[in-house]
Amino acid sequence: MNDRMVWIDCEMTGLSLTDDALIEVAALVTDSELNVLGEGVDIVIRPPAAALETMPDVVRKMHTSSGLLDELDAGTTLADAEEKVLAYVREHVKEPGKAPLCGNSVGTDRGFLLRDMPDLESYLHYRIVDVSSVKELARRWYPRAYFNSPEKNGNHRALADIRESIAELRYYREAVFVPQPGPDSDTAKKIAAKYVLPAE
Repeated sequence: MNDRMVWIDCEMTGLSLTDDALIEVAALVTDSELNVLGEGVDIVIRPPAAALETMPDVVRKMHTSSGLLDELDAGTTLADAEEKVLAYVREHVKEPGKAPLCGNSVGTDRGFLLRDMPDLESYLHYRIVDVSSVKELARRWYPRAYFNSPEKNGNHRALADIRESIAELRYYREAVFVPQPGPDSDTAKKIAAKYVLPAE
């Protein structure tokens, strides 16, 4: 069984796939116990001038405060960034199409990866592990766990955001998930039987 999880976070000039540019990408691979494998990668990408000119003020302030804006002139190309991220991922995930993409609200990141780093995107499984989904469920079902979740200080830098996402999932695993090894097979079957829907 391939238990690897590929955590990716992107920073962009905005959220529009039509107008905005990818300016930082970071990746960490974990095993199923959320142990980080290797050093990971964090790469700044030099965007087209047009994307910087149309960057919304709130995004400009965010990337100025984080220091990312000052690093963009020395950034690399999209192709080079993709090659480096893919090399790290392949080091820990030997087979393509096996490891899911993981992160927070990672559907947005996947859209930019599909547009700008298609080889990397296609190396990942089509499924995603979105920590924000767990967070939304916890808010509804376990509000005390939600409101006491770890404080975030990632400052909108890609690698720090990934580390916080991994820590957040560790927290929710301990706070709201059934302790390992979970129910035995008989108990699981009894629970499952309660939720089998009748054939249409």
